[in-house]
Amino acid sequence: MPPLAAQAEHLVRLGVHALAGIPAEELRAFAAAAGGAREDVLLAVHPDRAPASVLAPLLVRAGKPGFVVVDMTDVDRFAPDGVELPDAPLYLVTGVDRGGRMANRSPQEALPALAREGRSPLVLTEGIHWILQRPEVLERDRCFMTIGSRLRKPNGTPDARTPAIWISNGTGRDGRERREAPKVGWCWWGNRHTWLGFGSTTGRSLTG
Repeated sequence: MPPLAAQAEHLVRLGVHALAGIPAEELRAFAAAAGGAREDVLLAVHPDRAPASVLAPLLVRAGKPGFVVVDMTDVDRFAPDGVELPDAPLYLVTGVDRGGRMANRSPQEALPALAREGRSPLVLTEGIHWILQRPEVLERDRCFMTIGSRLRKPNGTPDARTPAIWISNGTGRDGRERREAPKVGWCWWGNRHTWLGFGSTTGRSLTG
């Protein structure tokens, strides 16, 4: 992972600080104070300040911007579920992993497996932040779900969809012009996919 100061500058160049209503100097100061020598730390903006619908278009692959699938207009309602984020505009995510070893498991099967490893599933915005800082982690046939985000129905039961980030084939409603673009979409909670892992972290904090 790039140093935190470099991550902060990249977010400023992308305009994430403005989208989140955070002064650029505050973002830089947080990165400087968090510091530390670890190389596995990701700087994240809380989804309440910078939701997925705002971050997804900032992703770029093959010169094409990222997008959210047209049938996921409720993407920002997929909130942290069973995952506790620091109560702050900015925080750190450590030990991020794509979870390819769990490919071909359903989200329902992967969640307890991650828990047994002492890992927490990524929320959608954390997955997007990771790709913003390291675009190479989004590889064809090696993409990942972010099952720390779920949508709860009015009666409290979870929606059967779970968010994922992968690469568009330019088919169907995506449109040919979006082939190879980063894509935020969804998968069924009970379905398996050989090409989707499960993004996860060893923890979240306010200091490195």
